[in-house]
Amino acid sequence: MTTQELYSEPRVRVGAGWISALVLANLGLFMAFLTPIQVLLAEQIDELSPSGKEVALGWATGVGALVAVVANPLAGALSDRTSGRFGRRRPWILGGAVLGAVGLAVTAAQTTVVGVALGWCLAQLGLNAMLAGTNAVVPDQVPVRQRAAVSGFLGIPMTLGLVVGALLVTMVVTGIATGYLLLAVLTVLCALPFVLFMPDPQVPVSAREPVRLKDFWVSPRAYPDFGWAWLTRFLVMLGNALGTLFLLYFLKDAVHYPDPDEGVLILTLLYTAGVVVTAVAGGVVSDRLGRRKALVAAGSAVMAVASLLLTLWHTWPMAMGAAALLGLGFGMYIAVDQALITQVLPQAGDRAKDLGVINVANSAPQVLGPALAAPIVTYAGGYAGLYLSAAVVTALGGVLVWKIRSVP
Repeated sequence: MTTQELYSEPRVRVGAGWISALVLANLGLFMAFLTPIQVLLAEQIDELSPSGKEVALGWATGVGALVAVVANPLAGALSDRTSGRFGRRRPWILGGAVLGAVGLAVTAAQTTVVGVALGWCLAQLGLNAMLAGTNAVVPDQVPVRQRAAVSGFLGIPMTLGLVVGALLVTMVVTGIATGYLLLAVLTVLCALPFVLFMPDPQVPVSAREPVRLKDFWVSPRAYPDFGWAWLTRFLVMLGNALGTLFLLYFLKDAVHYPDPDEGVLILTLLYTAGVVVTAVAGGVVSDRLGRRKALVAAGSAVMAVASLLLTLWHTWPMAMGAAALLGLGFGMYIAVDQALITQVLPQAGDRAKDLGVINVANSAPQVLGPALAAPIVTYAGGYAGLYLSAAVVTALGGVLVWKIRSVP
């Protein structure tokens, strides 16, 4: 394949087998990403530091997210420049899955909060290398008019991963360590079909360029649409981080649900059902209309309303309704916004790196979220203040998407 062919916009639609293999790889990835944050890390830290669990959990997840901020764009840049018969994305998908699995196993063996944080950092390093590869194959191989639909399918494992993972670690296996080890094995197994059987174009040696530190800065003045896309993603994901990080503790301490672990699972099922309803459908509608911004703004508004409901009522029925509503909004948002982002990437030759820079907008809120959420819960209105803050920043993210000019 020539350099021009490699970096040109793809025109051939991908098939069901390609989509299914990538969805499976993402399912394993997001089981490993989300289940520890929502269930295993929360339980492990509750056992190790029950009196300061909120601060300890926020610290551990925040440090891990800080690793992700660096690892994802760096792995993406290296992936863009990887050559060999195995392709440029598949080595990072498989290698990242293996390293992420090792990190999960290390985390499982820890008996201190510091040890848990370090193990989780190793897991984040590997999982973000894997994410760099799975994200980049979409603009590499999917035509623009199919991207929102494909992104809709890929939005499902982002939430289904937590459902399946939570079911596995709470009902299929017993013990925190066993849960980590099961997720580690599944992360690698789920990656194998895509890695072994799906094509990955080889980068010509002549197209390889050195990785330079300055390449990781994408000037919002030179590429304003990319800058606005980054900012809107950051705000929406910050709202999501504020609203979900302390969900287990919210059910335990504010809703007083008798079995918080079961409650998290039920809310996640409702949330996932909402995502499934709107993700693919919203993507298909966006592809057919050729319009992105209105659907992104609508999804953000629905998520903001869900957070506002939890600001006003701390009851189990309202928590269930908000979870379903949040899923409906997030499904539409993530499918269409991901397609929008692929259309504002500055350089075709730096797709994985630039998507890694975008992923900083996903990871940075995991750093900033705990730093904001813990003091809000403790000193500024409790959970009502937390969910009001989530509603405000999510709504702002939806409004600012209209600043993007090059995408309708």
